[in-house]
Amino acid sequence: MNPNQTCRVILAEDHNLLREGLRELLVRMPGVEVVGEAVDGREAMRLASELLPDLVLLDLSMPRTNGLEALKEIKRVNPRIKVLVLTVSKAEDQVYAVLQAGGDGYVLKDTSSADLFAAIRSVLAGERYLSPAVATVVVGLYLNSKDGQAVRPTYDVLSDREREVLKLVAEGHRSKEIAEFLCISPKTVEKHRANLMVKLNVHNISGLTAYAIEKGLVSA
Repeated sequence: MNPNQTCRVILAEDHNLLREGLRELLVRMPGVEVVGEAVDGREAMRLASELLPDLVLLDLSMPRTNGLEALKEIKRVNPRIKVLVLTVSKAEDQVYAVLQAGGDGYVLKDTSSADLFAAIRSVLAGERYLSPAVATVVVGLYLNSKDGQAVRPTYDVLSDREREVLKLVAEGHRSKEIAEFLCISPKTVEKHRANLMVKLNVHNISGLTAYAIEKGLVSA
């Protein structure tokens, strides 16, 4: 990070209290300017496209479009923008999916402010940063792979639409509500839900909800 250059940051976090706390931390970091704040993934994508920040600090579990899909779109539109994921989840599926999508860093929310600053500096310097606990997960993925090729976790085989449906189901929305939100038919929602149960090897809504919480898609 160039000490003579201001780093422009967008905060994407749907919990107001946490977002405000992160903002207060960042304004104390020399050379950092918070230029935008998003409360969901769709707004994060819009702001990234309009403001062209140096860095997006991105939560994975957000309404409307989730953080992972926002990450993919931000990188697709402008690969130059660094994206540092900040989440509670260190599940293998999530870590793998973020790295595959081009995430520049993966930091757990229980990290210290000093470690968060270190992560931001590393990412802006062109390095990839992983919280120690996440690095352990990545090593495990590699050791459990064949011929050095990472295994493809279950979450990664879900389609984008299935992930949207999974998150909305876990948030407690009924099929009709999900259909209206996604502009699809209730019958299509039921089909996606059935496919999710097969792919994830769960047998009811409670199982889908538990899986979504485990992967950090929704808060418990």
